Amino acid sequence: MRVISGEANEAGFIYTAESNQSMIISRGEDEYIIVCDGELYNKNELTRELESLGYEFMGKTDIEVIGRSYIEWREKSVEKLNGVFTFAVWDKNNKRLFFARDRIGVKPFFYSEKSGGFIFSSKISGILSNNKIPAEIGFEAVAEIILIGPGRTPGYGVFKNIYELEPGSFGTFEDGKLKKYKYWDFTDRGHGDNFEQTLEKVRGLVTDSIDRQLICENNTKICAMLSGGLDSSLITSAAAKNFSERGQKLYAFSVDYRDNAKYFSASKFQPNSDGEYIERMKEYLKGEYFTHYQIVLDTRELADALYSAVDARDLPGMADVDASLLLFCKEIKNFADIALSGESADEIFGGYPWYRDENIRSVQTFPWSRSEDFRKDFFRKDFLGKHKNYIDNYISERYVKAISESDASKTDNKTDKRIKELVNLNIKWFMQTLLERQNRMSSYSDFAIRAPFCDYRIAEYLYNIPWEYKDFNNKEKGLLRLAMRDYLPDEVLWRKKSPYPKTHNPEYLKTVSKALEEIINEPSSPLLKIADKKALGDLINGGAQSSGVPWYGQLMTTPQTIAYFVQINYWLEKYDIKILI
Repeated sequence: MRVISGEANEAGFIYTAESNQSMIISRGEDEYIIVCDGELYNKNELTRELESLGYEFMGKTDIEVIGRSYIEWREKSVEKLNGVFTFAVWDKNNKRLFFARDRIGVKPFFYSEKSGGFIFSSKISGILSNNKIPAEIGFEAVAEIILIGPGRTPGYGVFKNIYELEPGSFGTFEDGKLKKYKYWDFTDRGHGDNFEQTLEKVRGLVTDSIDRQLICENNTKICAMLSGGLDSSLITSAAAKNFSERGQKLYAFSVDYRDNAKYFSASKFQPNSDGEYIERMKEYLKGEYFTHYQIVLDTRELADALYSAVDARDLPGMADVDASLLLFCKEIKNFADIALSGESADEIFGGYPWYRDENIRSVQTFPWSRSEDFRKDFFRKDFLGKHKNYIDNYISERYVKAISESDASKTDNKTDKRIKELVNLNIKWFMQTLLERQNRMSSYSDFAIRAPFCDYRIAEYLYNIPWEYKDFNNKEKGLLRLAMRDYLPDEVLWRKKSPYPKTHNPEYLKTVSKALEEIINEPSSPLLKIADKKALGDLINGGAQSSGVPWYGQLMTTPQTIAYFVQINYWLEKYDIKILI
């Protein structure tokens, strides 16, 4: 698993890196220690530029390019990098630590200040393992877990005295003082391109990002994840074209669940199953340069993996939506080292219902989590009474702050202003949960997932495109569909949006319900210190959620909500968390 950790204080810098991404670079009399987690997609351009400035490279690895970029451009180096990364550079001579995180926030960076020192890690458990930071949570963390979870307020590390560097930010630690700076954010610049120019630019950005992320070194094997939906099918098709031009074979993998076809029931969010569309893509891409495999997960192993998913995330997460990806990656690892995913297209291109449904779009709250009253029922009554005012305002205060940070200063159209707000909300809040899921579940098996739609150039350009263009033909992600229309068969190109596949087997609900029932029947269960026993029992016995709204996003309905509370209990037990309420 890739983890970077370090500690800076008056004595110097101590670091650990559970990957090969650490390096010492000298230039003149100066010496720098660099630790890094991530990948660069413009490494070749940066290498050529640095060589023209007199730099010599030992191996031209990502970390060496990042390190030498910092030595040359200092804080400005982050503006040069196109990739996903967190890194830290210890300037040994000046006893100064510099650290940064990529623009979109694909790679994580947690930190804590303690006794004049600075501890950081790419995992929360890396901070806790230092033994200087105890595993404690207060009433704010309880509110976060029940009201916001499995999402997380940007910058908040849940545990007391643990924080996360926000995307598009860098910081310094020097003379015992921490300073943080924002180097990138969405800016309203207006949109000067006409529709045809916009189509051409979108196509160019998407294909360029895919091609850059298909580059591998040292015999690394890369594949594609194929769900049969628009986004993963586009990535797979473009990757297959790239591979065939190089005379190489692309392997694509799909995930399904035991007896899913038998129990599938269409819903508003999932109108049809993926199987027929996967078959259509197999037919469309068939040839000597394309091979497809389907991985089928069993209900029992899916339920068991709920606990491993918490181990991977260091927090309770998206229940079986996390667990299934963890198992999926574990199986793909037998064939490849990296997979390309269609993650993040919905946030950037406006694919979710809350972009398009005016009734949802107008609601002044986080649109993926409209179950606030239902969530409040799960607080222990004594806790709710003690902190009622705080809890009542917890979501609204964060929502208002997030909206205030959305730049729509050059936009007059009311709809476009609201879309810009929603893009900010989605990318800085909702998408972070999904990116954390992608990063944690894959790295658990020493596997990596790349998401070409996360290229900051795509996000920047799409932010300023009018909604009229994005919603071409009154179709979710209509602009993307039209721009990439010759990459897919029509059935897949114009298929109604369908989310990541989940299990529909009723056995899963029975399994997680039994697990939660055992928890609430054990008086010493830590979950009962924060959650109401009766409300948990009603969740098990009530069938469908009384709110009629998913707990989070589109996929977390009753089985996943039950599983989420199972994960919370396991998390509290595993980390032996002291609850300070």
